[in-house]
Amino acid sequence: MNIIVIGIVACEIGFWVVLAAGLGARYLLRLRRLSSVLLLCVPLLDLLLLALITWDLVLNGATATFAHGLGAVYLGFTVAFGHQIINRVDAWFAHRCAGGPPPVKPPKAGSAHVRYEWQQWGRMLLCAIIASVVIGVIVLLVGDSARTAELAGWIGRVWLVTGVWFVGWPLWLTFTGGGQAAEGAAGAGPGTR
Repeated sequence: MNIIVIGIVACEIGFWVVLAAGLGARYLLRLRRLSSVLLLCVPLLDLLLLALITWDLVLNGATATFAHGLGAVYLGFTVAFGHQIINRVDAWFAHRCAGGPPPVKPPKAGSAHVRYEWQQWGRMLLCAIIASVVIGVIVLLVGDSARTAELAGWIGRVWLVTGVWFVGWPLWLTFTGGGQAAEGAAGAGPGTR
């Protein structure tokens, strides 16, 4: 198996292990300081993956593969969406283990839903920018277009996904009203007109 694939899988497993350990320390053991230290370790996993990708391409002389590009996009995703994921899991953990309020669910209709989808797309835009910058810097460091051709293809892929997301969700919901018809129908009970 490719060392970068192993690195991505290890970072994903590490993310959930460190997150669970941090939240367990916070809510089950009541060790808030330890919890904070553990949760601050989450970004270190991203730095380790970035170092692994850079080492493999720059120092090890490897030719970029699908996995290297996926690793760059994974980095962008974790930076853009990681904090939101941590907050959602934290809210769930607090509710289940510490008597906290139920987690707030994303809005399903109306202008709040439209705003939410624009925010989510903004996160995807940030992911695309970060992935593109990481790929661009690595391409410059390697300095051999034959070895980094696969990485250049990933820039197009991530921007294609970003464009489809833009049209399919925030733009579409802005023009259709964000599901206001569904919102109105939900409020109308049987026998109402």
